[in-house]
Amino acid sequence: MSIDWMTALADKLEAQAGPSWDSPLDIAQAITPNTIQTPALDLIDQALIDCYNTPDARLIISMPPQEGKSTRAAKDFPIWALTQNQGTRIFSASYSQRLAERNGRAIRNAIHEHPELGLQIADGNSAVSDWRLQGHPGGVYSTSVGGSGSGQPADLVIIDDPIKDRKEADSATYRENVWDWYTDVVVARLAPGTSVVVILTRWHDDDLAGRLLKQDDSRWRFLNIPARADHRPEKGETDVLGREVGEYMVSARGRSRLQWEQREKESGPRTFAALFQGRPTPDSGGVFPPEEEWARYSQPMWVERPDGSRIIPGLTENGYELIQSWDMTFKDTNGSDFVVGQVWLRVGINAYLLDQVRDRLNFNATVEAVKSMTAKWPQAAAKIIEDKANGPAVMANLAKTVPGMIPIEPEGSKLARANAISPFVFSKNVILPDAALLPNVTELLGEAKAFPNSANDDTIDGLSQAVSYLLLHDLIDQDQLVAEEFAEDAIPISYF
Repeated sequence: MSIDWMTALADKLEAQAGPSWDSPLDIAQAITPNTIQTPALDLIDQALIDCYNTPDARLIISMPPQEGKSTRAAKDFPIWALTQNQGTRIFSASYSQRLAERNGRAIRNAIHEHPELGLQIADGNSAVSDWRLQGHPGGVYSTSVGGSGSGQPADLVIIDDPIKDRKEADSATYRENVWDWYTDVVVARLAPGTSVVVILTRWHDDDLAGRLLKQDDSRWRFLNIPARADHRPEKGETDVLGREVGEYMVSARGRSRLQWEQREKESGPRTFAALFQGRPTPDSGGVFPPEEEWARYSQPMWVERPDGSRIIPGLTENGYELIQSWDMTFKDTNGSDFVVGQVWLRVGINAYLLDQVRDRLNFNATVEAVKSMTAKWPQAAAKIIEDKANGPAVMANLAKTVPGMIPIEPEGSKLARANAISPFVFSKNVILPDAALLPNVTELLGEAKAFPNSANDDTIDGLSQAVSYLLLHDLIDQDQLVAEEFAEDAIPISYF
């Protein structure tokens, strides 16, 4: 009888104490009933628990985009930490103030909507960027990378996606700014015993994770979960998820092996290695495929008329688009860059290079080259011209004689622009003529082979400008590949 009485009392006390929150997964399942758990998220949960329970722990988590890492580490984990100790002061940062505040709002709203968590937001202290718990010093302060730390100490620091996209990653200045912010703002906020978690999609070998891991006395644990197992058993290596070589991860988004393979093909090796494998390579080539792997065509796509001009049959009727793309630097000296003019045809989702001039030209010769290309390809109504260097001067000279000139302001570095269109090349949506049709196509292939370290890259500028204009601008911007998990909050069925 006494044992039964004691058991009943224990059950009653446990019921009165409310639910037990043993892991961030428990929080996720409580606030998002449709949560899908994967082996990768199991690993992340345990790593986060270990980090929280270890004074001065340092943890970096890298996993492919859209697989739930940000939701788990930047939303569920902070809530779980507060259920463990309501005095936990959490410093949360993301690449933009908007995203940081969205994270803070998501945590605050979950606490409001789920009283079973045993947490309560303090009255009059519930701003999305800075709030506390009722009767406790714990809470969440949210800011952007580069933003102020407000001078308050932190017991737990969470940095979610410090770099937004390829453009920022390829900027040495931006990467240096991120590092300065970490050393000047974040480190200054660390109290004795404070643990730090960095969650990110890798973009560059010199990103924040790369800098932290390269420190001589680095104490950082790096949990990298690649999309595809690429370990080397012959060297004693094992996969973090226990997979066979070549096996793709179980996706929280439900991706099949075929869909993973398609994602790998479309991304290109450099982007896939960085974003999906967590192993970005230094900027030493590999932006474009080897020469033999470029898509090619061998039959003319035009009809040449007696006067030497070339016409694309059915151009307007079929919705094709024909343009010229120009990159202009003229000094007419042996050491100067080349003037490059190209003609590109868009057919559906494919872009075909039809013609190219590449030469060291002075101002007058450049003007004549544009006129000559316009006469040769009269259907190429749009002439996109880089609005820097000598482009404006040429456009001003031709304004009354050549129609359709469109100034294009380049966005980001040469490398960033090439990286943006590189996946189209790997997926064979960019198609070059055989050398029999256009002999100087070999010059483009030569520049592409070692880009960004090739001696000249003017044809690559023309290529990236044209393909961006014809293909990239009609697609979803790659910015949406990162920190996208919280964008799914509005979807009724949660994948996280």
